[in-house]
Amino acid sequence: MTHLRNKKISNHRSRRAALAVALGFVLALTATACGDDGSGTGGDKGSEGSGKGEIVFWDNNGGVRTDIWKEIIADFQKANPDIEVEYVGIAATEYQSKVDTAIQGGGLPDVGGVGAAMAAGFAAQGALEPLDGRLSKSSLNGKLNEAMVESLKSAGGGEALYSIPTSANNGVLYYRTDLFKAAGLDEPTTWDTFYKAAEKLTDKDKNKFGYTIRGGAGSIAQALDAMYGQSGITSFWDSSGEKTTVNDPKNVAALEKYVGLYKKVTPAAGLNNDFTKMVAQFDSGTIGMLNHNLGSYQDHVKAFGDKFRGIPQPTGPGGKRVQVSNPVDGLGMFRSSKNKEATWKFIEFALSHEENSKFNESAGQVPANNEAAKDEWIQQAEPTKLAAAALTDGSTSIVQLPYYLPDWNTISKADNEPAFQKVMDGQTSAKEFLDALAHQLNKAQAEWNEQQG
Repeated sequence: MTHLRNKKISNHRSRRAALAVALGFVLALTATACGDDGSGTGGDKGSEGSGKGEIVFWDNNGGVRTDIWKEIIADFQKANPDIEVEYVGIAATEYQSKVDTAIQGGGLPDVGGVGAAMAAGFAAQGALEPLDGRLSKSSLNGKLNEAMVESLKSAGGGEALYSIPTSANNGVLYYRTDLFKAAGLDEPTTWDTFYKAAEKLTDKDKNKFGYTIRGGAGSIAQALDAMYGQSGITSFWDSSGEKTTVNDPKNVAALEKYVGLYKKVTPAAGLNNDFTKMVAQFDSGTIGMLNHNLGSYQDHVKAFGDKFRGIPQPTGPGGKRVQVSNPVDGLGMFRSSKNKEATWKFIEFALSHEENSKFNESAGQVPANNEAAKDEWIQQAEPTKLAAAALTDGSTSIVQLPYYLPDWNTISKADNEPAFQKVMDGQTSAKEFLDALAHQLNKAQAEWNEQQG
């Protein structure tokens, strides 16, 4: 067992080192090539093309966002009849691996979803086109949320912008107002009231549960949110910038309490819940609360009408709200594209006021286009309105996750989602899990710091 664990750690170290070196190489080339000219870096640089013909778009949330993207594509093709967009929907859980495979073996699309959690890994492999220069000369210049732009730039390594933001998400606590009223419960605005409600709303004999937990794909980010929200720790790294705070004793205690909800006040099926299964559980009508994000708001409207609310994450001691950063999503141009001019036209169009507003109203997220963010539907969508306020009124501290680490997505997903399930099942302690996670993160951070000089 020890041999296997050491071998796994060695493999992680080698992969992180290789990605860090690759990212340093890409950024160095970007700097020397004045990356704002949109020429790309290294390998197959593709070409500008004629600005007409066919481009291929990979949706990084296929199935969930297919209908709205097809509507935007139809609008684009009507406005640009000489450009045809081939849509390929890929499930969020499969997207990174499919892009990584295409990077190694060929067959990348012209454009695809590139959120903060994936930008560094794709950029490290030299797959993305720097977009700073195109944006500065675009009609979009000055019209996009600057914080979202900077978030994606930082996530990509900080030297170049590899993705144009489409939307920002935020953690939301959804709860059934009718069930709370019937049980005489206060709104779950604090972690204390959250735990009390989860217990009181549970009646296993009647298949009623206070909460549904996420143990499958995407579980780590949600667990981190619960940890930092309860501990009140506001930085992912300590003051040295070299050691993570994930295994701080306060976070360990918080994770123990959170995982203790599993099977006590949640369905046992939560062990394998990705967000679609978790949302479906909540919308079945027998569960009191759900932690997710703005993206599932419309699903709950369809299920419950006005018998639910979506509020910002609970506050901890002293009324302080702490949450981890939710990755900004965006559109990236793949450097190997042979029709970059047409690809950029599509990105510009998708980020225009009307189309970005349309997309985010469907997704229930905060638009990147500043004009779209002022549209009336946001005022009518309470969770989005409250989320935007929580992020701007000073009531919330954001723990910035290290999306800039080339191996962050692998560490936070493939490497540790199965390990988190063992914590839920009682095979591993919260401390053991967080200590192992901290070891991986500290190694990745040390290699990143060394690469940055």
